[in-house]
Amino acid sequence: MQLVISDSSPLIHLARINRFDLLNSYYSSVLIPRAVYEEVVITNSFMDGSQEVSDAMKRGEIIVKEIADTRFSASLKDFIHSGEAEVITLALEIEDAIILLDDQDARPIAARFNLKYTGLIGILIKAKMDGKITSLRDEIEKLRTVGRFWVSDSIIDRALTLVGEK
Repeated sequence: MQLVISDSSPLIHLARINRFDLLNSYYSSVLIPRAVYEEVVITNSFMDGSQEVSDAMKRGEIIVKEIADTRFSASLKDFIHSGEAEVITLALEIEDAIILLDDQDARPIAARFNLKYTGLIGILIKAKMDGKITSLRDEIEKLRTVGRFWVSDSIIDRALTLVGEK
């Protein structure tokens, strides 16, 4: 299993659609930087994902990891939110980690540094291919309605084609 560094969006939205367990299914450890912890657990303690992250931390499944290069992270914050900036910084500090990142502004920055990333749709595709979910279409629809997650029709079409649901 792979080490993963997660931004807040995948944590929040997996909790909203009751698929938070997929994290533990695919990743040996989930690291989150301090900014993600503060966004999900402290600032939005009443929101979806807060309790799931807190519980996973108690079980040792999610670990808050401090970034070392605060100057680099601060420079990224001119372009992206603090959570994404710290996720990218942490990924540069930890070898062979994959990033859970949905933010369309942050992904090109991660790619510029040759960081490996996936997002919610990628996790759901893997879950469908592994038989952990029966319908990718249903999960994406739940993600869009219950989860209030925006994803383009073209990405949905590609994902459904990839798993043979289109």
